[in-house]
Amino acid sequence: MTRRTGRTGWKTVLGLLLTAVMLFPVYWMLNVSLTPDRDMRQSPPDLFPTHGTLEGYRTVLHEQLPYLGTSLVIGLGTVVLTVVLSAPAGYALAKLRPRGGGILSFVLLAAQMIPGIIMAMGFYAIYLSLGLLQSVPGLIVADSTLAVPFGVLIFTAFMSGIPGELLQAAKTDGAGALRTFWSVVLPMSRNAVVTVSLFAFLWSWSDFVFAGTLVNGGAHEPITLGIYHYIGNNNQEWNAIMATAVVASLPAAVILVLAQRYVAAGVTAGAVKD
Repeated sequence: MTRRTGRTGWKTVLGLLLTAVMLFPVYWMLNVSLTPDRDMRQSPPDLFPTHGTLEGYRTVLHEQLPYLGTSLVIGLGTVVLTVVLSAPAGYALAKLRPRGGGILSFVLLAAQMIPGIIMAMGFYAIYLSLGLLQSVPGLIVADSTLAVPFGVLIFTAFMSGIPGELLQAAKTDGAGALRTFWSVVLPMSRNAVVTVSLFAFLWSWSDFVFAGTLVNGGAHEPITLGIYHYIGNNNQEWNAIMATAVVASLPAAVILVLAQRYVAAGVTAGAVKD
């Protein structure tokens, strides 16, 4: 018992140390966001904001709210478009078994391996012809291309585990494929919907490549570009930069905490057969 308790104690201490190391950048971001500009370059730096200030957060509220609002619109738009496209596709691959479904699944998997910068340049050429550069809808479509393949694979894995008897019962009651999907399959796929929605929102919220390529300099820029604009060759407002980063991290962190149990169920769906 003593040996077992000692091993457990060491594992706990090691886990706490590793957690502290991984979370230290987050703490330092918060510390710098509360540090006055005059103390920013002192050596050694303060481990705690001894002369704390909220000036950076005032700057965020004064200058960054439009960027945050744009990111919120883009994130929600990406979530809606991703779920609308990937849920029916996942249902078709899982239950309707279309011809060529295996090839399509492979293509979706391969699509996630394409570097984002290559896709961004392709979108730039297309949007230049269509007049969609520096537009929110164009960025929503671009961000969705990252989330839709992932969403289709998640929905396919989850919906494959839905008993066929339920679908057969719905068919016996006169429900078609669309009605069965809407009234039976989709309500049962709540965990998958939450999982796909969360990842789609996080990808669009943190996107910089598509934003910097497709909307940079426009009237509607996301928060990632708002942070970037603070950084110049001779002007680095780290107080405001870190305050913006803290505020920008809060929505994603809150959503992730609230949706954690749904995400765990959605990601592991289809991994174990009954």
